[in-house]
Amino acid sequence: MRALTYVGAFLFFLAFYLLFSGSVSLYDVTVGCVASAILTVLYARIMYGRDLRPSDIARVGHLIKYFFWYMFVAEPRAHADVIKRALSPSMPINPGIVEIPFDVKSDFSITLIAGSITNTPGTVTVEVDKERKVLYVHWINVKVTEPEAVREHVSRDFEKHASRIWG
Repeated sequence: MRALTYVGAFLFFLAFYLLFSGSVSLYDVTVGCVASAILTVLYARIMYGRDLRPSDIARVGHLIKYFFWYMFVAEPRAHADVIKRALSPSMPINPGIVEIPFDVKSDFSITLIAGSITNTPGTVTVEVDKERKVLYVHWINVKVTEPEAVREHVSRDFEKHASRIWG
């Protein structure tokens, strides 16, 4: 359903704009609607990769759930760890670059995982190898080096959410 694709993209862009503008004044809603309409025309088909179906509404629910989990669980936990390390020089750090496998298929999922890792304090995605399906991540305190074990520590939750949102 092409209409659902455009409506879904428009609402996503508008919600994103209003959430990060922090205002629902008439001006912000108007600017948000205009900006969202332009972005919808330009990116709706690319954003989803296909026309949306009514069953895709569950994906939006997963996206909302991911946003709140990321902002109120993953980020604060990572910030607290880095703050403890900064304020306690005796805390060990063991920086290094680790290899993390991933199973998602879409570029959107890969980007969401890599971006989430990078935005989380203490980790930075330095390279994505789509052919080998691995991420190379700089980790402030390498606890394990076996790729599947690293995945459990660093990216398992991000990948779980990304696969539910983008497939």
